[in-house]
Amino acid sequence: MTIKLGIPSKGRLMDKTFDWFATHGITLKQTGAEREYSGAVEGIEGIELVMLSASEIPRELAAGRIHLGVTGSDLVRDKLVSWDRKLSELAQMGFGHADLIIAVPKTWVDVDTLDDLDAAAAAFRARHGFRLRIATKYHHLVHVYLKEHGVADYQLVDSQGATEGTVKNLTAEAVADITSTGDTLRANHLKVLSCEPVHKSQATLFKSRTAIWSDEDRVIMAELRKRLELDH
Repeated sequence: MTIKLGIPSKGRLMDKTFDWFATHGITLKQTGAEREYSGAVEGIEGIELVMLSASEIPRELAAGRIHLGVTGSDLVRDKLVSWDRKLSELAQMGFGHADLIIAVPKTWVDVDTLDDLDAAAAAFRARHGFRLRIATKYHHLVHVYLKEHGVADYQLVDSQGATEGTVKNLTAEAVADITSTGDTLRANHLKVLSCEPVHKSQATLFKSRTAIWSDEDRVIMAELRKRLELDH
């Protein structure tokens, strides 16, 4: 058997993942043409590299089609309900940091906290006859977070790109999105609420609980843990 390791197939996450494994004496590299999304592992036997988009990796881990995967902790928690029944977190990798936050127009001078947002949502519904719209692609995480903090009278609307522009385009009144610098939010005249982020994300190495692990795989995994200096 062979352990399948899924990693992001392009961009900064892929490059940083290569660097992270290299610091532990394991070389990951692309093979073939740039767009073939095939790769190889050197420095340890019995591991096959699978190149996927970061958003596909949680699904493949949960289905047991790959044994290990590197992706954002936000994607795992949003895409997989009860994610920790299907995956275990092996290592936070120290890059890909971003916060999932809630932002509103800067002109909402009286809205700075979640309590303020709840009040504004109730007033919005009373005035307009429909719930305040929050654009996001992180429906599960945002819904759970707002429910825990008692925010009601809102609806989540799907946004798979350019979420910060939905307020300007009048398709939403607020947004919940990932940000690392806040520059795009400011450019779109939005401000982040002064509360804890919905989730603090970073690139993380996950292990599938549903994949089939042979005795040989377990031996390889034990060696990999040792090389990656994992405590558990």
